Amino acid sequence: MKNFGKVIVKLRIPILILSVILLIPAAIGYFNTRINYDILSYLPEDIETMEGQQILLDEFQTGAFSVCAVRGMENKQIATLADEIKEIDVVKDVLWYGELADTSMPMEILPSDIKDSLVAEDGTQLMIITFASSMSTDETLEAVEEIRALTDKQCLLSGMSAVVEDIKLLCNKEAVIYVIIAVILCAIVLSFAMDSFVVQALFLASIGMSILYNMGTNFISGEISFITQALAAVLQLAVTMDYSIFLWHSYEENKEKTANNNEAMAEAINQTLVSVIGSSITTVAGFLAMCFMTFTLGIDLGIVMAKGVVFGVIGCVTILPAMILVFDKAIEKTRHRALLPDIGRIGGFVTKYYPVFIIVFLVLIGPAYYGQANNKVYYDLVATLPDSLESVLASEVLEDSFDQGATHVILAKSDMETKDAYNMEKDIEKVDGVKACLGLTSVAGPLVPKEILSDDIVEKLDNGKYQMIYVMSEYKTGSDEVNKQCDAIKEIIKGYDESAMLIGEAPCTEDLIEITDVDFKTVNIASIAMIFVIIAIVLKSISLPFILVILIEFGIFVNMGIPHYTGTVLPFIASIVIGTIQLGATVDYAILMTNRYKRERYEGNEKKEAIKTAVTTSLQSVLVSALSFFAATFGVGIYSSNDMISALCILLARGAIISLLCVAFILPALFMVFDPIIIRTSAGFIHKEKKNKKEKHNSGGMTNEVVEVKG
Repeated sequence: MKNFGKVIVKLRIPILILSVILLIPAAIGYFNTRINYDILSYLPEDIETMEGQQILLDEFQTGAFSVCAVRGMENKQIATLADEIKEIDVVKDVLWYGELADTSMPMEILPSDIKDSLVAEDGTQLMIITFASSMSTDETLEAVEEIRALTDKQCLLSGMSAVVEDIKLLCNKEAVIYVIIAVILCAIVLSFAMDSFVVQALFLASIGMSILYNMGTNFISGEISFITQALAAVLQLAVTMDYSIFLWHSYEENKEKTANNNEAMAEAINQTLVSVIGSSITTVAGFLAMCFMTFTLGIDLGIVMAKGVVFGVIGCVTILPAMILVFDKAIEKTRHRALLPDIGRIGGFVTKYYPVFIIVFLVLIGPAYYGQANNKVYYDLVATLPDSLESVLASEVLEDSFDQGATHVILAKSDMETKDAYNMEKDIEKVDGVKACLGLTSVAGPLVPKEILSDDIVEKLDNGKYQMIYVMSEYKTGSDEVNKQCDAIKEIIKGYDESAMLIGEAPCTEDLIEITDVDFKTVNIASIAMIFVIIAIVLKSISLPFILVILIEFGIFVNMGIPHYTGTVLPFIASIVIGTIQLGATVDYAILMTNRYKRERYEGNEKKEAIKTAVTTSLQSVLVSALSFFAATFGVGIYSSNDMISALCILLARGAIISLLCVAFILPALFMVFDPIIIRTSAGFIHKEKKNKKEKHNSGGMTNEVVEVKG
């Protein structure tokens, strides 16, 4: 390990050349990694709704469908439009009122509830467009684009494929700007915290290269989610900035002790590697905890971010040292006084008034826990998007003109008796919020045999093995009402056909709610357990893991409790991942201060003096780290038009500041209270020689003990 720094310093020019060359394959990998914009595709494949989607694709060659609201067009124009839509690749079929009325049966035979479900009083008509490919494939999304291009917003598409396409357009427009905002705000923080303008540029350059390596290697997995694409670069910048700052401070200290810059950097690399590996393990553990989710979006984000931390560590001890040495003259020419005030001076204040902070902690922990446990979350993806997007406008038209929300699909056996199928549909129509059922029996009636219906209409709804029934609902996807409705429909269809399935966006979202509720608990337990064990090993203590984890969990409770008291409704993904990210990324603040407190106690300083010194020497580094994290995420949270990205970044930014305050004020107070327990349940707090002297005095029967650990 001692020679590692010397090797890096010696090979600094080849390292820089190689790091630049590696950017080429990284860029190629980045631009050839597919982005998945469909959240529901991360549901487990073995649940009934996902199996039903696959049956729909295999048996009906229908992988997705969209409900299209057509406004201001006559029937002839709609008929022409329907024919044009059918010509688009992967569009399988179009079902609308005019097509049903043109079958062999007279128009007046068509049930009024079906007609009312497809034609509004204001003349707006609905088309059900089915696609021969899955809802989020490139082919389906291209088809959505082509359908939209056929009319000037007279044809508004709703449904998951349209939502996914809008998410794609939004992310492609904003993703690069996220990184630019994060870089600019981090540069501003660094300009106050660092003493050279060039060195902060080198920090950002080396981290930027590590980010590109990370994003480029995602090509191996084939694809990543849009959330991962949007957050990975920003989070990697936020959580790995500490490592660069630590290297720089270590280098500056060693320059005063060594003969030249090369020796100083070699020693700084060795010191940084040891410290950063210990620090990064908790961050990696926090991200890897998300891999325990059955909703596989967690695996996607967790692996990419864990990988990003590893690349950040490697870049910090290889690329950054090489850059600093090469640009040493430029660094010296741009030296300036650090402008960030030293807040470490509050050490005396905190240790003097520590009972106040203990009281604050005890008073807030109850309301904070209650608030985070009673947060309201939403699962409707349309609600995450700006109102101006077409899928959102389409949902508004469906709600205003048709009083319609979600559309479900029932798959049942084709050989079900016509009478049973008819009764089943009538039972479903009695369920609260169901507007109508659209299947063969509802269109033709119970007395009309399938054999006399036109082949065209039969093929749309019955393939001889399965029959497909559309269910129009008044309720929005993700609402409590639609979830109860789905449960009621499932109970009805299972009574007629045990193998029948209810599929569609709303049933999938109900599964998402149930699965992520379990995942939330699993991820929290996994992250706490992993980080607890890591802290116990790193600090060689039984008590400190409890104190540090409880401290940061308190910060998480406060962060996640605020939305409850402000009436803010969060996107579902926020409640799952924020806790583990905040714990993994900010527990390092507490570990840094704890290590200094441990060293001071080991050297024989009394309790109060040791804690005061720990605050004084550590808090400035924690401040810079927290402000960098805040800067990288806050700007993105304010700018993003996607509420899912915006809410995540705002919570992360606020979480960094809350964790900073917890470490600055509450952690020292906890040390003051629990110091006697800590030194008795932790290794390395009492100097061995002094401890042996104490034991000698005790064994010799002396009544006056030599007190080695004061306070």
